[in-house]
Amino acid sequence: MTEILVLYYSRNGSVANMARRIARGVESVAGCAARLRSVPPVAPQTEKTIAPVPPEGAPYAVERDLTECAGLILGSPTRFGNMAAPLKHFLDSTGGLWMSGALAGKPAAVFTSTASMHGGQESTLLTMMLPLLHHGALLIGLPYTLPELNATQSGGTPYGASHVAGGSGKPDLTKEEAGLCEALGRRVAETVLKLATRL
Repeated sequence: MTEILVLYYSRNGSVANMARRIARGVESVAGCAARLRSVPPVAPQTEKTIAPVPPEGAPYAVERDLTECAGLILGSPTRFGNMAAPLKHFLDSTGGLWMSGALAGKPAAVFTSTASMHGGQESTLLTMMLPLLHHGALLIGLPYTLPELNATQSGGTPYGASHVAGGSGKPDLTKEEAGLCEALGRRVAETVLKLATRL
């Protein structure tokens, strides 16, 4: 099986819910499997340590997850128009992979969730793209040929899948948001397989 890494940080469950939908899209492509991984929160006290295994949800990512995947999809909630610190902290630790070119040429995509409609979704998606570009990944977006992108009244951008959780932080996705999450996973998986057949 060709594995696609779905790597995310989720605070209130919205991004985790999106990750599961994206994984469903990946696994709708014959021969592909999703590897769900998360990153731990960043502790405000430097002495405080996080348990090596999360109490629930996806396991924490390690460097091997990035080297073994054929493609990757990053997700984070928005923090002032930027990716959340835990995902940034994890990406900042991948300098060795950058030097070796381990992610160069791998298809990649991004997704996010915000509390409000204009909470910085597109700028957050762009901030997650920057490290991927430095790593040499091949970015995949969502084209307007997808009917959900034209019909959505909430989340959904050409830069990647997105979700509007509202002030209460509800993780439930609209029909269009869920469809775009699955489409993103499917597009990355299909691109991985297309590239593999041409090598």
